[in-house]
Amino acid sequence: MTTIELAEQTDIRSISNMAHIIWPDAYGEILSKEQIDFMLDKSYTVEGLAEGMVGGQFFYILKEDGIGQGFIALKTLENKLRIEKLYLMPNVQGKGFGKALIDFAIEKAKTKGKDILELNVNRNNPAYHFYLKQGFQIIETVDIPYYDYVLNDYVMQLAIDRTASS
Repeated sequence: MTTIELAEQTDIRSISNMAHIIWPDAYGEILSKEQIDFMLDKSYTVEGLAEGMVGGQFFYILKEDGIGQGFIALKTLENKLRIEKLYLMPNVQGKGFGKALIDFAIEKAKTKGKDILELNVNRNNPAYHFYLKQGFQIIETVDIPYYDYVLNDYVMQLAIDRTASS
């Protein structure tokens, strides 16, 4: 059985552990090992994740048979809901879990009365094609200075039809 559950402070270590497995796999051919290590140390330590939670990110863990297989972090902004993070364990990609997390985010956006779901994705990340398939469109190409690095991203948005029932 697959569930998506709101993460509590006690789940931070599990999210951190998943990120440390996912990131080298997801970004190993895109980013330098130094940048991957830096990003993990900055954003995916217990302290970094707790800071994200305090900063308004709501983390949800996707579990299959009670075991964490991925996570999503959502942040409510004035007119949109942002996906700040969406990651799946390498061994479960292709099982429909990514779509389940996107559908979950769409439902959250509807609940919050938002018309737009937004995310950033590295321009070289194969996940970009997944987001296109889900109906996201590129609205901007950005190069974001981040400490000693530059994040080369697409900003993508999906219009939410709040009148349609799902």
